[in-house]
Amino acid sequence: MLKTIRRIVTTNTADGRSRILSDGPSPHVLESAPSRGLIDMWAMTAHGPDTETPDGAERPIVLAPAAGGNTFRIFQLPPAGSGDGDRVLSASVFERMGAADAHDAGGRHPNMHCTRSIDYIVLLSGRVKLILDEDETILEPFDVVIQRETNHAWENLSDHPAQLIAVLIDTSRTA
Repeated sequence: MLKTIRRIVTTNTADGRSRILSDGPSPHVLESAPSRGLIDMWAMTAHGPDTETPDGAERPIVLAPAAGGNTFRIFQLPPAGSGDGDRVLSASVFERMGAADAHDAGGRHPNMHCTRSIDYIVLLSGRVKLILDEDETILEPFDVVIQRETNHAWENLSDHPAQLIAVLIDTSRTA
């Protein structure tokens, strides 16, 4: 089960005074396997910042951000040894996230994938291995990864779910 994350969204009243619009867990959850999944906290489209929409994450949960937009999310990895390395399961998970084309089914790890985005990722809890085509490294809490359209996978090395925070910024190019 994914850890519940409290999300507080603010707004302004008609007379310009700030207030809380919503306070509670984000309802935008995609649990892809036990202890593995995504929680979208907010998202923006190519139209830029929107201070009028009550819930920017109210859209289908997909891996990549909208064209020209960005996504702010928490993701959770299951504990080490949870059977998270099944290639068939991985393919179906990426398909559920609208990212079958991002999945590298023949990569070094069953969850290898690449999106057209710059991702700012911070490990919040656990101990995680970042796997790339030619390298890998171990992350400790509060380590930061700047993911630049590179093929990668994550592997939790700890005995409890690992949590990471990510901001994904679309880099797709249009002709």
